[in-house]
Amino acid sequence: MNLQSMTGFARSTAESEGTSIAWEVKSVNGKSAEVRLRLPQGFDRLETAVRQTVQKLFARGNFQATLTVGRAAARQIQPVVNEAFLKDLAGLAKRLQEQFGTEPATADGLLSLRGVLDIPEAVETEEERAALDAVILSAFEAALAGLEQARRTEGEALGTLLAGHIDTIEALTLKAEADPSREPAAIRERIAEQVGLLMDVSANLDAARLHQEAAFLATKADIREEIDRLKTHVASGRALLKSGGAVGRKLDFLAQEFNRESNTLCSKSNAAAVTAIGLELKAVVDQFREQVQNLE
Repeated sequence: MNLQSMTGFARSTAESEGTSIAWEVKSVNGKSAEVRLRLPQGFDRLETAVRQTVQKLFARGNFQATLTVGRAAARQIQPVVNEAFLKDLAGLAKRLQEQFGTEPATADGLLSLRGVLDIPEAVETEEERAALDAVILSAFEAALAGLEQARRTEGEALGTLLAGHIDTIEALTLKAEADPSREPAAIRERIAEQVGLLMDVSANLDAARLHQEAAFLATKADIREEIDRLKTHVASGRALLKSGGAVGRKLDFLAQEFNRESNTLCSKSNAAAVTAIGLELKAVVDQFREQVQNLE
């Protein structure tokens, strides 16, 4: 399964018995599959089918779908003018003008008054309505196919970017693991130096006890577990990217684990070089997590 971004746009058009149909669909980041629709008056009957189609194809994203329907001239219903009522209103407007000096009435102003102009609804048979609905839903599926392709294209680019971040995290982890400050000889030298400084300050201190405390602190500062866990998380991240599908949430959780280990590595470090590696690691993890937010 390929990775998908949660952002994309697509459009599709169709014709049915002189009626033009156009769908525009777009999606942005979202925690689940949420759908907002803009349907012309009289087409609310399609809402349930449209929502179900989106939620069947996509796991996450905020979707907006807009339907435009244009009727052919031959199918448009001619407006009906209540001429008697219009004549009465025109006479009233003229009297008001003569008596009170009001502005003369205009045709568009009179026609806009309620009850003057009526546009009756088109009458469709059940068969005609079902046929039109089928074409509209087919066009919607075509738009969703285009949207899915757009999301996959961006998802592929995101996958490459995330894989690069994971490679960098691995490289920094191995760099921290191989840092000379973690060599036993270097650790013994630091302990001896620290104990020597304390003994110079006060001869009353117990040298054996100081060595025990220093050894305890050195053990507590060891980052072996953090390095091992970072290696495990690197392997998990690569496996998730390879599996594809809706892995955005899992990768987001993994980013949190990366962040936790890099924070602990920085806090436990007793060497400037390892601390610098930990800070660089935190920066890469932040970039990784930011990009993961765009993935389905």
